[in-house]
Amino acid sequence: MDGSGIALLGFLALLVLLVIRVPVGLAMLIVGVAGIAAIRPGAVVAVLAGEVFAVASRYSLTILPLFMLMGNLAVISGMSQDLYRAAHSWVGRVRGSLASASIIACAGFSALSGSSLAAALTMGRVSLPEMRRYKYADSLATGVIAAGGTLGILIPPSAGLVIYGIITEESIGRLFMAGVIPGILLTALFVLTVWIVVRREPATAPHATESVPWRDRLGATASAVWILGIVVVTIGGIYAGVFSAIEAAGVGALLTLVAACVRRALNWKTVNEVISTTLKASGTAFLVLFGAFVFKVFLGLTGIAFLASEWVGQQGFSGAQVVALVLVMFVVLGTFLDGFAMLVLAVPLVQPILESLGVDMIWFGVMIVITLEMGLISPPVGLNIFVVKGVAPDVPLHTMFRGVAPFWLALFATLILIALFPRLATLLPNAMYG
Repeated sequence: MDGSGIALLGFLALLVLLVIRVPVGLAMLIVGVAGIAAIRPGAVVAVLAGEVFAVASRYSLTILPLFMLMGNLAVISGMSQDLYRAAHSWVGRVRGSLASASIIACAGFSALSGSSLAAALTMGRVSLPEMRRYKYADSLATGVIAAGGTLGILIPPSAGLVIYGIITEESIGRLFMAGVIPGILLTALFVLTVWIVVRREPATAPHATESVPWRDRLGATASAVWILGIVVVTIGGIYAGVFSAIEAAGVGALLTLVAACVRRALNWKTVNEVISTTLKASGTAFLVLFGAFVFKVFLGLTGIAFLASEWVGQQGFSGAQVVALVLVMFVVLGTFLDGFAMLVLAVPLVQPILESLGVDMIWFGVMIVITLEMGLISPPVGLNIFVVKGVAPDVPLHTMFRGVAPFWLALFATLILIALFPRLATLLPNAMYG
């Protein structure tokens, strides 16, 4: 069997393993090792040991556990609740204000955690009881949390952009800056979506809460000063060139630890919870990367990427056409595959093709992450939906998927806008790095 046949067999085996719920990283590791053994048996041990050691010792990867630590410390210290109260104090008089405040709070928390699932779970616990107390429709309440949580893999420090940067060897700092304007744009479109839904169906948000006095607004904002300050220091420090993205992770983790100590949130129980949660999440991310890089070597040995590039060249496809095809593929795959699985599975295959056509890989990274966000709320997998289901087990899944549908359209609108106006993604990284 030639290399392309082995590659196709490897993809098929990988899909089977993913369907039977083998962890993504382990599945890619198994297929990668088996594929290398089929092509070059003598290289298996060297590739496995070399790639695992190279990934584990990569300095840039320290960013993942540090930002995960930041998010976990923010949860146990109560900073996420403060952020939600501050957001609600400013939009409280508007019908649907609790839903809008949830979106804004998800965006703020995402700037600490970098995780979509963590944002959905945390803000679900904080804001969902409030929305249900004010008799918001279950569809809107759960849809807002599931959609708002997707901001976690777009707004820096985004775990999605970190993994994309490591796989493609693009600058993580540039990717973080590229995610800022699209993240703000998407947050605004989500809030606009809430307004449209409430205007069309007033019963989904039957009450607007009372106006909050200015003194209470300022007090609520002051209580959120820790989380706001940490976000400004970390993201602002990267943009100002004071420190790199990796150094920003260390600074942010230190400031979040100080905040947790000042707020007296640390004890043996919470420290154990934070450390164990961070280690588990970091271990999962590292396993995914181990598998991704071994699988990437397997694909390189098959020569499938070269054949695909050659075929695209023969067809005369432009860069824009190939990008459109890849994005459509990601949207479709997102309906039944995990987002990170798609990222580490498909990007190594399409990267050589896109680079040969002159596609800006920083801009493409933002576009890919948005399609991953769409997959997080697409049936039947929709991981964020199932996270919210854990917070609201009495709400049927079909109700949640119905509530999240308008926000899926907002994600699609963002994708179109960034495709038409690439400077939305490239303006900040080009201004900062040239």
